[in-house]
Amino acid sequence: MIVLACAYSKPKPGHIDDAARQGLESLRCGRSSASAENLEHLHPMRDGSTPHCSIGIEVSQATVAKYMMRRRGKPSPTWRSFLRNQAIGIAAIDMFVVPSATFRLLFVMLILTHDRRKIVRFDVTQNPTAGWLSRQVTEAFPWDTAPRFLLRDRDASYGSIFRNRVEAMGITEVVTAPRSPWQNAYVERVIGSIRRECLDEVVIFNERHLRRVLSSYVDYYHSTRTHLSLDKDCPRSRPIQPPRDGRIMAVPQVGGLHHRYERLAA
Repeated sequence: MIVLACAYSKPKPGHIDDAARQGLESLRCGRSSASAENLEHLHPMRDGSTPHCSIGIEVSQATVAKYMMRRRGKPSPTWRSFLRNQAIGIAAIDMFVVPSATFRLLFVMLILTHDRRKIVRFDVTQNPTAGWLSRQVTEAFPWDTAPRFLLRDRDASYGSIFRNRVEAMGITEVVTAPRSPWQNAYVERVIGSIRRECLDEVVIFNERHLRRVLSSYVDYYHSTRTHLSLDKDCPRSRPIQPPRDGRIMAVPQVGGLHHRYERLAA
C-alpha cells in the first residue's frame, strides 16, 4: 500500500494571494462588480480573520476594511440641514425666568418662527402650566397659520394637555435631546439677545412691568434690529432710504436703550 502524504499550509492571517489581491484592488478602485457579490461571502471568524467561502482563502478583516470604499460625505442630513431646509415650516417655543425686584420668579414664554425670525407670541406668568402653554400656541397660530413642526425642549410643563392641543392643530412636535439647547439654537439666541440688550439693563418690578418692557423690545426687534441671517434686514423688512430722503435722525426705542435711525425730510 502506498501512502501519499499531502502537505497543507494554512495561510497566515492577513496573507492573500494574487486572485484575492485583484479582488481587493477592484474594491479600492470602486469597481461595481466586486462590491456586493464579493463581500457577501465574507464572514468574520473568531480569531478576527475572514474566510472567503467561494474561493477558499482566508482574508484578514482588517485587510478587507483597508481596501473597501469609504463613504463619502455624511450618511444622512445633519440637524443644521433640517433646520435650514424646513425653515418655512418650523416654529420654536421656549421659556426663560426673570427675577423681579421682590424676588419673585416670572416665566416668559416665546414662540419664534424660523423663516423670518419673528416672535409671533410672548407672554408672562408665575405658574406655567400645560393648559396655559396650550392656549399660547392656539393664540399664536389661529386658523390655518399653524407651522408644520414645533421645536421644543423636554420641560415638564409641556404636559399631555399641551401635546394633545398641538396634535389637534396638525403640528408635529420635535423634541430636542436632553441637555442640548443647541438643537433649539434660534430661540435660544433670541432669549440671549433679550437678556443682553434689555433685561440686564432694567430692574423688573412685577409681571405687568415685565410685559410692558418686553412689548417695547419686541417692537424694536421686529422693525429696527437687523439680522445677519436675513442679509442685515429686519424680521419686518425695512426699505433702504437713499440720501435724498433727508437727514439721519435717531429715534429712541426701548426706553432709550436703543435707537432707530431714519432719514427724515427737513
